[in-house]
Amino acid sequence: MYKENIQAAIDYIEDNLRTEITAAEAAEKAGYSVFHFYRIFQSTVGMPVMQYILRRKLLHAIHEIGSGRKKTDTVLEYGFNTYAGFYKAFVRELGYTPAEYLREFRTRQPYRINLIQEEQIMLTHRKITEILAEWGMENEPVTDVVYPESGEISNTAKYVGTDYVIKYTGNLGNVIKAISIAKALDSVGLYAPVAVQTTDGKEYVKNGELFFFLCRRVNGDRILASKVYLAEYEQKGRFIGEVIGQLDLALQQIDVPVEDTDTFAIARDWALPALREVLSAEGAFAGIDMQEMERLYYALPQQIIHRDPNPGNIIVSRDKWGFIDFELSERNVRIFDPCYAAGAILSETFEDGNEAKLERWTGILKEIMCGYDSVVHMTAEEKAAIPYMILTNQVISTAWFADKDKHRELYETNLKMTRWILRNFTRMKI
Repeated sequence: MYKENIQAAIDYIEDNLRTEITAAEAAEKAGYSVFHFYRIFQSTVGMPVMQYILRRKLLHAIHEIGSGRKKTDTVLEYGFNTYAGFYKAFVRELGYTPAEYLREFRTRQPYRINLIQEEQIMLTHRKITEILAEWGMENEPVTDVVYPESGEISNTAKYVGTDYVIKYTGNLGNVIKAISIAKALDSVGLYAPVAVQTTDGKEYVKNGELFFFLCRRVNGDRILASKVYLAEYEQKGRFIGEVIGQLDLALQQIDVPVEDTDTFAIARDWALPALREVLSAEGAFAGIDMQEMERLYYALPQQIIHRDPNPGNIIVSRDKWGFIDFELSERNVRIFDPCYAAGAILSETFEDGNEAKLERWTGILKEIMCGYDSVVHMTAEEKAAIPYMILTNQVISTAWFADKDKHRELYETNLKMTRWILRNFTRMKI
């Protein structure tokens, strides 16, 4: 019940960001005394209520400024007496100046927080600084991790200085997995985010319900999906396939505990039925041979995979490349990774009706798979399964977005993508 009560307060805050909201008002909406509300809010959301309100004001204001509104008018509307006051609060809260933030990242309408639909981890920079004392790094500056193309802010990581990232989660298994895989990849010469031991030799620390680990930042440039479409897209696609192939070869050599995942069963038993209901009137799945899809899937080689190799998780520097974010790694069919990367490029750049761009994406897909094949040497079943794997990943993503208000825009985009993939299934064959 407490989540529903705190959600009522969060909804009230979101609807009244342009007013002077007090903790007493928010507590009343939640049905708690102010004293009890302060404690419950921070334990549920991860930060004090007044700091949460400030953060929401800052994020909404920077989005409007980035969309062309006058700075002074915007900050005054959100309760800052001067732009200088907004500037100081923004730097203190996010770790960037407003100008840096607008220059480096896409700004987007902040998602409405929904505690009922998704767990939220919101930690203040002060809290991160306290944790960093375990590594003797409490004096290092802390900044938010922002994904350049989406503008989304990570709720599981912060940058520490220029050379480190601190990550946190409530799942100890994911922490141990990420640390073990990065260490193993580093041992075979790949560029990976290796964990840094605390001053007393631990690889992670527990604080409350969360586990924290510090790793060296894989410095370089993320591959941006939008730039893959530009000049020399064939070479870029081939490069993505080759480096994912090299990663998968390295992952074959390591032995760490990971979950076994049956992606086909997830698609067959959950995602496809959910989307059939949405698309049933269109006969969208009429041309898909589910028996062939099943036959191929269970004939495919399996191994430990990255599981989230979207272009933003591939880091390229002048003389090396590497991957980040191994928390989701699992044992699955190996062509999951290159197919997922191709699907992520389509998802992040999809324009319904832009056939020239979609035609180019099919070329990128084929180059990714050719690059991957040149390294791992795919089986005949793997080559035949590529369009099925693209579709399988797509329907799972779309079904996952479907019931989450935060991702409504992504759901609509992915639903259109699903329709397009179904209509153009044969174009994806290699």
